[in-house]
Amino acid sequence: MNLTLSLLLLALVVLGGLALHGWWSARRDAQLRRPFAPTVSDGLRLEPRLDPFDDALPAVSAGAPEGSPGRAGRRPPRVDALIDAIASVTPEAPVSGELALAHLPASHRAGTKPLLIEGLDCETAAWETPTHGRRYGEFQAGVQMANRSGALNEIEFSEFVQKVQAFADGIGATADLPDMLDVVSRARELDAFASEADAQLSLLLRARGPAWTIGYVQQAAARHGFLPGALPGRLVMPGAGDGDPPLLVLSFDPQTALNDDPQASLRELTLTLDVAQSPESAEPFPAWHRATMGLCDDMDAQAVDEQGVPVTLHDFDAIGRELGQLYRKLESRDLAAGSPAARRLFS
Repeated sequence: MNLTLSLLLLALVVLGGLALHGWWSARRDAQLRRPFAPTVSDGLRLEPRLDPFDDALPAVSAGAPEGSPGRAGRRPPRVDALIDAIASVTPEAPVSGELALAHLPASHRAGTKPLLIEGLDCETAAWETPTHGRRYGEFQAGVQMANRSGALNEIEFSEFVQKVQAFADGIGATADLPDMLDVVSRARELDAFASEADAQLSLLLRARGPAWTIGYVQQAAARHGFLPGALPGRLVMPGAGDGDPPLLVLSFDPQTALNDDPQASLRELTLTLDVAQSPESAEPFPAWHRATMGLCDDMDAQAVDEQGVPVTLHDFDAIGRELGQLYRKLESRDLAAGSPAARRLFS
């Protein structure tokens, strides 16, 4: 076997090992994401989930929030050193917004992680998403180091590097990229914190008597501030601010929601509060408690946990105390619930 062939085989083995290690790391990180549960016997679990706020929020960011078509759109996310690995992109001369936009990556993701590119406006000296008619003297690219899909792995980091380098080449700039081992290590540490601090309150409302029609559910929910959501089987209580994510989500089987039969019925609803998405000052937990009690009274329903165990006032009190501790834990990392960085991290 000649030297060239030996080197080629060695290179293939190394590349295969890196790919396998990245896959294993992503799989291991996902397995480590265990539910965060309060120490309340017969209580309600607080657990991370992907469903209510993952893909729905970006889908409405360009227009009005769910259930509130007249409001202003959400502000675009910003590169943040708290949760992003950042690369600097320095052009030889100021770059037009048109040129920057022409070379932005077609996909704003590296694997499962959001990828953002901002430019430093030559006139305002403010970082912003590249815009037509503006000129930029510098750029920064950030890839989110963790979200509810897990920590950024080596393969996702490599995709980030490729996209940033292609952007830099396209605009005639030099890219200063962070070290992969350092970024992956930071990503795992951030993901470990997020796994412990992520919480979502979710309980079931079950009919005690006859099943409910969809129209009846919508009318009862409307009396407690819920509006139709963007997805079938989803009603939302809007957040307090323009462009805020829903404070609460009331959901049921989407197949039932799509049924053309006006008498289509259901016996169970899920009421959800994603803790990290709303600021403590908006009192989301009291709103979740009030909505539970009000809907149960109006619809002759019983609130139960996933095992069918009734949720008591004692459970609500215990969970409320644990939420206070969770809010302080998030604040200790400058990731207060409802902050832009927390909303991105826990999505």
